[in-house]
Amino acid sequence: MKPQASKSSERGLGRRDLFRISSVVAAGAFTQSFAVSPAVAQEPRIDSEEHWVTKGTAKLYLFRKRQPARNPAGQPVLFLVHGSTFSSRGSFDLVVPGRTGYSAMDHFAGLGYDVWTMDHEGYGRSSRTAGHAGIQTGVDDLKAALPLVEQVTGKSSVFMYGGSSGAIRAGAYAMIEPKRVERLVLSAFTYTGVNAPEIERRRKQVDFYKANPRRPLGVSQVQSVFDRDVAGKADPALVKALADYELKFGDSVPSGTYLDMAINLPMVDPARLQCPVCLVRPEHDGNASEEELFQFFRALASKDKYFVLVQGMTHGGGMIGSHRQRLWHIIHSFLTCPPAPSA
Repeated sequence: MKPQASKSSERGLGRRDLFRISSVVAAGAFTQSFAVSPAVAQEPRIDSEEHWVTKGTAKLYLFRKRQPARNPAGQPVLFLVHGSTFSSRGSFDLVVPGRTGYSAMDHFAGLGYDVWTMDHEGYGRSSRTAGHAGIQTGVDDLKAALPLVEQVTGKSSVFMYGGSSGAIRAGAYAMIEPKRVERLVLSAFTYTGVNAPEIERRRKQVDFYKANPRRPLGVSQVQSVFDRDVAGKADPALVKALADYELKFGDSVPSGTYLDMAINLPMVDPARLQCPVCLVRPEHDGNASEEELFQFFRALASKDKYFVLVQGMTHGGGMIGSHRQRLWHIIHSFLTCPPAPSA
C-alpha cells in the first residue's frame, strides 16, 4: 500500500516563511560545518572501486570513491541515489572535456567522505530486465546494496542523498530501513505532484508508460531535462558529455519512475521519516509545487529538519548543473551540523 499524504493542523507556510527558513539554515546551523583540512586543499589522492551485488536475477553495479590515506573507520559514508534519466556516474562522477569540477563524488571524497552510488536496475551498467523498474524496484536495489556497503566499510548506517525520483527512492527506503539512514537529503523532490506542470504532462502519457517499460533517450531528451524549466542554463559541453556517456548504455531508460510519479504518488510518508531531513527546493522546478513541499515539510516526524530554497537553480541542474557547488555546500553543511545538545 502506498503511503498517504500526511495531514497537519499547523498553519500553512507562505513564501515569506520559506525565505525565513532558508535564511536561518544558511546563517545558523549550516555555518557550523567542519573546516576543510589542508590535505583537501592540496587535492588528495582519491581511489575508486567497482562492486557488484545480486538482486534476484539482476546484477547491480556499485561505485565507490574515497581517500585511501584516511582512517576508514573515521570516514562517514555518503550514498548518492540517481534519478529517472541519468545513471549513477553520469549524475555524480561525470568527466566534461575542457572543464573541471563536475564530479560530486570527487568533491565529497575530497572532504573526507566515503562516497558510494549505484546504477539502479535498468540503468547504466546494471542489468536490464523486462520490468518498468519503478520506485519500489529502486528501493529494493538499495535494500540489496546497503548490506554490501556495510560489509565493505563496517558502517551499518549512511548519509543518503537523492535527487528527483532518486529523492523518492531514498525517502521510501529510509521509511522502511530507518536504522540504515542517519541523515537524508531530498533534492528536487516530488511529494504529491499536485499542480506541478511536469507531473501533469506525465499524467497525460500514462498509457504510453504502461505499454512501454522503457522510454526513448537521445541527445534531445538529455537537453530537455535541463531546458524544461528554464532554457539555456546548461553548459553545452556538459550536455554533450552527459549524452555521450549515457548513450553508451543504449537509447532508452526505464519508464517506471515516470509512471509512478504520474499515478502512484505519494510514495513517501513524512511522518515515517525518523532521521534529520534536508529538503532542497530549486527555484525553478516543474516537478513539484511549493505548497506540496510545505505540506511535506510540516509533517516530517523529525524536528531536526531544514527547508532550503536555492535561487536560480533548476530541477535538471542538481549535482552537475551550474549551481552544483552551492548544492554541494548545502549538503556538506547539513551533514556536518553538530547534533543538538542533550539538555
